[in-house]
Amino acid sequence: MKRFVLLGLIAVFAFSGCAWFQTEEEKTAQELINDGMEQYNDKDYKDAIESFEKLKDWYPFSQYAILAELKIGDAHYHLEEYEDAIAAYEDFENLHPRNEAIPYVIYQTGLCYFERIDTIDRDQNTAQKALETFERLRKQFPKDPYSIKAEQNIKNCQKSLAGHDFYVGLFYYKSKHYKAALQRFKNVLTNYPDVGVHQKALQYIMQCEEKIKETVVK
Repeated sequence: MKRFVLLGLIAVFAFSGCAWFQTEEEKTAQELINDGMEQYNDKDYKDAIESFEKLKDWYPFSQYAILAELKIGDAHYHLEEYEDAIAAYEDFENLHPRNEAIPYVIYQTGLCYFERIDTIDRDQNTAQKALETFERLRKQFPKDPYSIKAEQNIKNCQKSLAGHDFYVGLFYYKSKHYKAALQRFKNVLTNYPDVGVHQKALQYIMQCEEKIKETVVK
């Protein structure tokens, strides 16, 4: 008798366990997108990513999968996880190159670089990548609102890059490496003529040329 009772209890627990796992994993795509968007709107970005990832993995052909892919990038962006955001946005662009959200995706990719631009005395790799991304947006979608929105960011990127070249040029000038300094100041004129450093660069170009002539005469 005890044996039958024990077997019955095992069966109940086994059935309950299965039911619990089914409840946890049988959320529909609609439920997952609702969960994810609610979490996203509440700024609970980590949980939102988890919900969107589940939707993408369990229902890759769902009508909501594309939205989930996009919001994964947005959630990482808000968490300042910029490398993860870039990866998500680039995946989206590669998978859906004709999607209407592509201008937004390119703009957001540019922002991920833009947000990490450092001071002019530091490496400007992120400024260069941000500039290239925003310029690509402007070239591919010249009339899109996000291209127009990117214009100020493009100017800020150019200003940062010009400031860096001028800073390095000034360092070379003070170190009496006039040819290297001259090249940097010329870069400012050639690549970034309208960002507020133009006149100063011209002045130093003339001074560098004078110093180089003096060196040759000697």
